[in-house]
Amino acid sequence: MPDSNITKRALAQSLKELMACRPFAKISVADICQGCGMSRKSFYYHFQDKYALVHWIFDAEFVQSVRDAEHENSWELFRALCLYFYRERTFYRCALQVQGQNSFQEYFREVTAPVMETVAAEIFVDSRDRAFCITFFADAILASVLRWLSAAAPEPPEQYLERLHRLLVRGARQVLEDLE
Repeated sequence: MPDSNITKRALAQSLKELMACRPFAKISVADICQGCGMSRKSFYYHFQDKYALVHWIFDAEFVQSVRDAEHENSWELFRALCLYFYRERTFYRCALQVQGQNSFQEYFREVTAPVMETVAAEIFVDSRDRAFCITFFADAILASVLRWLSAAAPEPPEQYLERLHRLLVRGARQVLEDLE
């Protein structure tokens, strides 16, 4: 379906350009179509709504690339995610602000749940603790990434990751010390 992907990419590029100037809520499907010279019929042939287009952008640009790549562990996967978000920060600053049904935040939690499940299964035997862990870390990652990308001048991803890694390692050490 090469022609389908050309159309989807044109719509995606139009949405990205619009989101660099306007909040997502102020962008209509007509605006997206006008930006790339397509009809609303073409848009609705490929996407249910503008939220589905945002989800497709994440799938096409990030999820597909990590499916094809080998990552040693969940930290490397998170690193790849941060590099991608930073590179596309103008778009994701806006996308991550949208809340509610069909939001990117909701979709992000859904897509990352299998990875979180794998990590939680390694840490917790009890499935109730696993479910809590998945929700906790999904929310923590979203809040942290949103705060990082929303800064006037977000630090480079390697700095952000280094600080986050130090925090997690020191926090884990402190918890272990407290338990002893």
